[in-house]
Amino acid sequence: MIVVNDSTTLIILANQQRFDLLHKLFDVVYVPSAVWDEIQVKGDVQLPAFIQRHALAESDDLTTLGYLLDQGESEAIMLAKTLNLPLIIDEKKGRKIAIQMGIRIVGLLGILYLNIKHEHLSQDEALAFLTAVRNNGFRISQALIDSMCSASGRAGEA
Repeated sequence: MIVVNDSTTLIILANQQRFDLLHKLFDVVYVPSAVWDEIQVKGDVQLPAFIQRHALAESDDLTTLGYLLDQGESEAIMLAKTLNLPLIIDEKKGRKIAIQMGIRIVGLLGILYLNIKHEHLSQDEALAFLTAVRNNGFRISQALIDSMCSASGRAGEA
């Protein structure tokens, strides 16, 4: 399966050295140029081969989105729309716009949930991962964590 990815989840997975959580679910992850560049600026991140840069042509829709979102989010949304692929995105405003455009979305919690569901990750490992991510400043509500935990079979704390 192929998916398009915005930067936040990739940066988090890079910081935790857990790109395997994506690769267990997706054969190829496309990132638009702006996201690729943003990830490279955030630090010395070596992206694995299954994460591939994918160019996106300029368009009026991309320009319009650029007034509402940052360049990386705009390009990721338009790439997902153009290729009719699901999008991994965590920013609330970007998620809302992607949904309005008919794009299937998933975020970091969805990636963790799918790894639990496919038995690539235990719920305890997912909660430990979320604790580490929250300790590094990623904002995620306890209600969302509880929702993921109840969907996968138990209540949790991170």
